Amino acid sequence: MEQNSEIRRLSELMPASARMMVKIINKPEQTKVIDIVFPLPGNRERLIYINFDLWCKLTKPQRDILFLRTVSWLVEVKWFKPDISQGIILAGLLVGLVEFRQGDVVGTIAALALSGMGIVRIWRMNNSQELEISADNDALNIAQRRGYSQTAAAENLLNSIETVAKIEERSHLSFNELVRCQNLRAISGLSAIGIPKI
Repeated sequence: MEQNSEIRRLSELMPASARMMVKIINKPEQTKVIDIVFPLPGNRERLIYINFDLWCKLTKPQRDILFLRTVSWLVEVKWFKPDISQGIILAGLLVGLVEFRQGDVVGTIAALALSGMGIVRIWRMNNSQELEISADNDALNIAQRRGYSQTAAAENLLNSIETVAKIEERSHLSFNELVRCQNLRAISGLSAIGIPKI
């Protein structure tokens, strides 16, 4: 596999909305097939690291769907969107500033703790099982626009999760991977049991 042509192919595969922010980087020294850097607030660039020596062990459909899923997950992570968590952070910072100006140490600490709780809540939402399942579903939708059927896309994503674990010599899948696999089995018709609605 010629890495530059594969990077070009993957760049064309991803949705146009992601092309400006997602950057693919070859990282042959990593032990993971594909890896990301969790996007921090204010960092618009989203990096995907691929070990192309390991990447070529996947079939082309598996690579396609796994890549689309990774892009979908990166695009799903949002730090700044109007919701209750943003309000908690803002309220905590404003109250903390007022309490600091008044010299109230306990009030300042309490307000900053409130902001910290809002930040933790956003972090958890960005690392939640719901986001994982949503990224899978988004990848399947994009794959259908790229010529895959939903069933074939789900099967390829399921197979890629299991194959990547073998390539990386992991003895077992993580809990989130197991939940995702069960959801993908239900979508692909391999199992009648899905996951409960989150």
